[in-house]
Amino acid sequence: MKKTILIGLVLLILGVAMRLLPHPANFAPVAAMALFAGYWLPKKWAIILPMFAMLIGDLFIGFYDWRLMAVVYGSFALIGCLGIVISRRGVLAVVTAALVASVGFFLITNFAVWLFSVWYPHTWSGLMLNYALALPFFRNTLLGDLFFTGVLFGAYEAVKALAGFKLSRVFVDIRKS
Repeated sequence: MKKTILIGLVLLILGVAMRLLPHPANFAPVAAMALFAGYWLPKKWAIILPMFAMLIGDLFIGFYDWRLMAVVYGSFALIGCLGIVISRRGVLAVVTAALVASVGFFLITNFAVWLFSVWYPHTWSGLMLNYALALPFFRNTLLGDLFFTGVLFGAYEAVKALAGFKLSRVFVDIRKS
């Protein structure tokens, strides 16, 4: 349990810090954090961690239309659920989930922008214009999700491997004496 809390705290700090530090638009670790939490941590953490990271970040960045915020937060909860579904299934599942998360977030949140805003006509062409104008942000979302997913999962696997190496080293040293 202590390990889970430590990992959760590190993820939360990373998620909040990366939202507050200067970065390209939509290049943030929140989706990767949700996937990672769903994959490795107890199920509730897949929802709690991204919600807290978003909420703490929004306390500093500022809040906006509650309907859009609900869709964004809900999208991250879905990504956490995706992490639960692919839990312990391997690298291909993780990469595929990161791609699905990016595309899903793009489609869901931009649909909400079109639905709840007055910026675009509520027609098929208005929806397509909305998606077309959001493509530069999708690029950053996709790159950020893939990058941070690789960093989080890669770092975790590296730490596990190093810990296993140190443990096996101890057993070898004990046997020699």
